[in-house]
Amino acid sequence: MTLSLAAKWLLLVPLAGAVLAGCGAIEPAPQEQPHASVTFDVTVPADTPANAVITVVGSDLALGSDTARGLRLRRQPDGHYTGMLRMALAADVSYELWQGDVWIPEVSAEGSPMARHTFRVEGDMTVTATVARWGAPSKGPPQGRGLTGILRYHRGVSSAFLSRSRDVIVYLPPDYFDNPERRYPVLYMHDGQNLMDASTANSGEWRVDETAEELIQAGKVEPLIIVGVSNTADRTSEYTPVPDPDRKQGGNADAYGRFLVEELKPMIDARYRTRPGAADTGLAGSSLGGLVSLYLGLEYPGTFTRLGVMSPSVWWANKDIVKRVEALEAKPPLQLWVDMGTNEGANAIAEAKTLREALVTKGWTSDLRYVEVSGAAHNEAAWATRFGDVLRYLYPAP
Repeated sequence: MTLSLAAKWLLLVPLAGAVLAGCGAIEPAPQEQPHASVTFDVTVPADTPANAVITVVGSDLALGSDTARGLRLRRQPDGHYTGMLRMALAADVSYELWQGDVWIPEVSAEGSPMARHTFRVEGDMTVTATVARWGAPSKGPPQGRGLTGILRYHRGVSSAFLSRSRDVIVYLPPDYFDNPERRYPVLYMHDGQNLMDASTANSGEWRVDETAEELIQAGKVEPLIIVGVSNTADRTSEYTPVPDPDRKQGGNADAYGRFLVEELKPMIDARYRTRPGAADTGLAGSSLGGLVSLYLGLEYPGTFTRLGVMSPSVWWANKDIVKRVEALEAKPPLQLWVDMGTNEGANAIAEAKTLREALVTKGWTSDLRYVEVSGAAHNEAAWATRFGDVLRYLYPAP
């Protein structure tokens, strides 16, 4: 079976796909997962040294999950390099070819960087590839995408309520496979492509996986599952409860909420060992993601009770969210983290204080943590810096 190069990476695996591990310990997939034998057969350029080590580095657990481990191929008498692995059936896999231990990347015939090779595991199969030429040696092995811990991807999750599908990344706690009877609280987060995977982040990642892994292993945070829900081109509409009269857009948060509550959460609860009750389920995001987290918490207090409201866009639609809090007939049982960076602007700080005052008036006291973060701007780096504080507050160690 000969596979052509793809124009884009396909680094995501579907619901039944393999467990992915980053820099943390590699954990086995559940035993019931069907697997197949995949043989790699690689043709290399004639000038490749006879003693060269050819390594396949890829997105799948069996290929090292984009760390430098990969699969080392053996040179055959005909000059081809081959190797075989057991891989999860139906997994979508992307991979690169490197000449290591000197870590020389595969490049195109013209010398430009290569798009990744891709394939789907459809049964026992042979995947063939031909290296046109090798590039210049790199300073070290491929660094991957900065992934840490046990991660799973779900590609192209669709919805009956939203017009666009989206990718979902799931972080599992370090002991997930060591304690098969244990169930875990869950934190759902918006803007999922910016949370854990540097290769998909728009302007830097939050390092959610590294932060959670470190705090859980240090006993400072309860082991939890984190579900990152990627945004789409409809982000502004999906993350806002009403249209903004000045921007003349927005207002589809109710449909987005139905997707989370009626479709995604049941899928996650069915696939993973969650504690599905509202007391163990959280929602977090920043900017418009902070706004929609608070809005959906108010709309679905029977589903989400732990809310991370970071740098919320309180200003949206003439402070609509403040009016909603003020209109509450009774205070729902929500634990709230609300913050704002002092470098996000005087108006943003004033609006955050207005929101805090409305919440306090409605009865939030010890279940509200309001923080003005000195020197923090409105960007991923700032949110990454204080995400650990959010976790410690919302999911403290028992």
